[in-house]
Amino acid sequence: MTIHQAPQAFGYDAFLSAHQNKEVLRFITCGSVDDGKSTLIGRLLHDTKQIFDDQVTALQRDSRKHGTQGAEIDLALLVDGLQAEREQGITIDVAYRFFSTDQRSFIVADTPGHEQYTRNMATGASTADVAVILVDARAGLTRQTRRHALLVSLLGIRRIALAVNKMDLVGWSEGKFEEITKAFEAFAAPLGFTEIRAIPLSAKNGDNVVLPGAAVPWYKGTPLLQYLEEVPVRVEEQAAPFRMAVQWVNRPNSEFRGFAGLIASGRIAPGDAVIVEPSGRTSTVARIFTADGDLPVAVEGQSVTLVLADEIDASRGSVIVAADAPMRVTDKLDARLFWAAESELLPGATLLAKIGTVMVNAVVTEIRTRIDPETGKAESAARLTANDIADVSLSLDRAVAVDAYGTNRDTGGFILIDRETTDTAALGLIQPDAAASSVKDEPEESRAARSGGGFLSRLRWVFGGI
Repeated sequence: MTIHQAPQAFGYDAFLSAHQNKEVLRFITCGSVDDGKSTLIGRLLHDTKQIFDDQVTALQRDSRKHGTQGAEIDLALLVDGLQAEREQGITIDVAYRFFSTDQRSFIVADTPGHEQYTRNMATGASTADVAVILVDARAGLTRQTRRHALLVSLLGIRRIALAVNKMDLVGWSEGKFEEITKAFEAFAAPLGFTEIRAIPLSAKNGDNVVLPGAAVPWYKGTPLLQYLEEVPVRVEEQAAPFRMAVQWVNRPNSEFRGFAGLIASGRIAPGDAVIVEPSGRTSTVARIFTADGDLPVAVEGQSVTLVLADEIDASRGSVIVAADAPMRVTDKLDARLFWAAESELLPGATLLAKIGTVMVNAVVTEIRTRIDPETGKAESAARLTANDIADVSLSLDRAVAVDAYGTNRDTGGFILIDRETTDTAALGLIQPDAAASSVKDEPEESRAARSGGGFLSRLRWVFGGI
């Protein structure tokens, strides 16, 4: 008779629980063509033992056919999966890979270095917490290095790992490393990064990627993987005011009515006062319901169902927010667009705008300026073409609740969709409201007189600043 051990004997429950409770870090790799972005990700996967034996066999076969490393394994092929990418030896589309260590789980996006794929790079950066910017130690900072540093700063990434790659090809020169580091820090000074961590490494050989590099005794810092395991995750989102877009109304029976969604930022607890935007109705949280029971508190990143103390009309598209930090409710937006469509954008164009969980019609009323992605300077523009970055004005067919992207990346970002093809046409970042800023700077008495008290103040929020 065959005796099978119980699953508990293998510790499956503890193993699964440990993995489910890990923090998730999303990061991107970016830089110039041939700086080694795909090779670096392949090295991370290989050295953290995330590759199965059959994948290694396939990689060896593909390396002989498509690789650029002679008889050696070309780790870049673990990421560059498109036939065109392998034939040309470049990255074209964003490739996502997943791996895990004892400390964290990771979602990494390998983004293209070519200028014509700026839209692909912006897609990968829009959800990342950290950017790993690669620099070829032989070439130093390039036009694309500066371009990508500016792009990730525009997209709200505040933590940078400056990976100075191919250090083995310059004899692990400390002087060369310091020269590149100082040049990058000088360029990035006005870009608003919270942290820049420079790391000398060799993605091909593995030095300072997962394990410390024996060939670089002068470097006293951590390898890249250790930095990624320790860097703070979503600190800004955790500190931001509470925001939860309603995904659907959870009503299994006549005795229960809750609003389900993913908490974009902040924290919430029973008894907290909230506003349901864009209606402006107020209530308090009675329960925080989940499949595993009620919670005493819920935080950013959790999916929950909120039960409110009052019967309030809310549905998909509504946003439940902290009462002391209301959102801006408006039908007019100033936004920075990363235009992704092959067709041109002209003033007067009508598209669909997906903002949070709500879909509205949006008309481009004005293209104000195009942004030079290398210098960040604005210039006049009459139309936009693929990969352009520009500041535009939009008019919506109804009022929506929004935040400025610089304040909250989740509630301040949106996408524009082509009405005919349903393709994503642009990534949009909502800019601060100039009128709201000028009112904010006024004395309290002046604001109260201008708004006419609490009721009229609320009307201004509901009807977009009228």
